[in-house]
Amino acid sequence: MNVTINREAATPVYLQIASQIKGQILSGNLPAGFILPPERKLAELKKISRTTVIKAYEELKALGLVDAQTGRGTVVTEQKVPDPVPLQPAVLPMSWYPLFDKRMANLNDAVGEIMYMGNQNRVISLAAGIGDPDLYPIADFQRIQRELPITSAHLNFSPVEGYYPLRESISQLMEGRNLTVTAKETMILSGSMQGIDFAARAFLSAGDAVIVEEPTFLQAIKCFRATGAKIIGIPMDREGMRLDVLEAQISRYKPKFIYTIPNFHNPTGITMSMARRKALLKLAYRFQVPILEDDPYGDITFDQEHPLPIKALDAYGYVIYLSTLSKALFPGLRIGWTIAPEAVMKKFLLLKQITDLHVNTDSQILVDRYLREGCYGEHLKKILPLYRKKRDAAAELLRQEQSAIPFDLPAGGFYFWYRLPYAVPQKKLLALCGEQGMIYTPGNVFYPQESDGEHWVRLNFTYERMDRLKQGLMVFIKSVKKLNEWNGTRDAPTGAPPIV
Repeated sequence: MNVTINREAATPVYLQIASQIKGQILSGNLPAGFILPPERKLAELKKISRTTVIKAYEELKALGLVDAQTGRGTVVTEQKVPDPVPLQPAVLPMSWYPLFDKRMANLNDAVGEIMYMGNQNRVISLAAGIGDPDLYPIADFQRIQRELPITSAHLNFSPVEGYYPLRESISQLMEGRNLTVTAKETMILSGSMQGIDFAARAFLSAGDAVIVEEPTFLQAIKCFRATGAKIIGIPMDREGMRLDVLEAQISRYKPKFIYTIPNFHNPTGITMSMARRKALLKLAYRFQVPILEDDPYGDITFDQEHPLPIKALDAYGYVIYLSTLSKALFPGLRIGWTIAPEAVMKKFLLLKQITDLHVNTDSQILVDRYLREGCYGEHLKKILPLYRKKRDAAAELLRQEQSAIPFDLPAGGFYFWYRLPYAVPQKKLLALCGEQGMIYTPGNVFYPQESDGEHWVRLNFTYERMDRLKQGLMVFIKSVKKLNEWNGTRDAPTGAPPIV
């Protein structure tokens, strides 16, 4: 055993001894069973103190390299060869799809695709579900922000049911719709879409039935479908949902609720007649089925006052009412509200807590000031004549096409519901329009069974500037005409009047 000591080194002598012996053991020069020199003998040999040798041997013992054995001295121990490090097993990519709830497989991303295409600068979008960005009340909101300094109230939590002054302002707004409610009966939502989601989560389980107009709002279809519920579509005529069909389906399926958009319906533009509203409510009373009334477009009216909500006719608490400011103001606002019976409101409050706690506080305070200053009414006076002008210009263009099928002029809202000639394939029309930089929404996405609606399209007339609206419509008209001629036929008369 060779040990060399450097007395000039900074390393203590005992560590020098321990390090050198350790190296010789690990290299195999000092095999297992080798007896190290006694402490006294090594001390005399190296002219160091016995204590230094003892400390060196203790260091080796601590490392498990030697062991003190009675009658033998300090002995090199058996050195176990460490197990070879196992090869790292290959990590496979995470397979997410088998983990998703199977109901998610029935959902598509039609809205995401439309929004993506509509945000491309050169694309003319007649697919959007929004108003003209040039008409957003930016100046009013900028002024209010300047005049309303940020305080701790803007940065703090809001009550789950919403900022109370805003709820008061909404209740005043509802007075203009002939619906008398208090602030306590009003709950602020992240857009009326959240109310649809809450209704689906509060009422529907897999296998339950929900009744909708056919066609209807595509996002409502997705919400209801995500619960595993059966979606029962009821056809419409010019007065709204056909109650003769509805009554039979209620008896058959016993639905949890009826979802309806009575004012300037999305996508058809139909406004439910007053007689039909009253009859629908009587049917709900008779079968004890709640009504979920969605009213996002009621303020976008060209020829009349805001149509009377079904909720205003409801004397027995059967109607859950939803509305929003997103359509008349701007879509990024995401402030809506619900007016519902107390029992329903309690469930919605619980769902709000676990979803997002409350609507953005600063936005609620800002919108409350906007409403209290009377800006909303002035804004409607500004936009409605312009939207009406766009509607009329679009209708004139559509009627000029010789092969055009007659359609009704919507009295409000954002959309034309247009039936294609039967010879025009929807997929080819979408592709042909897309190649020319124009998009629209195909009718099939508004039906619970997407195989329906093949020959219908929804055309928005509010989003684009007038020149781009006309340009987009001309692309659409020429594409329809081209495909119709390619198929060598004109649309055969059916004998049935169009519903829109």
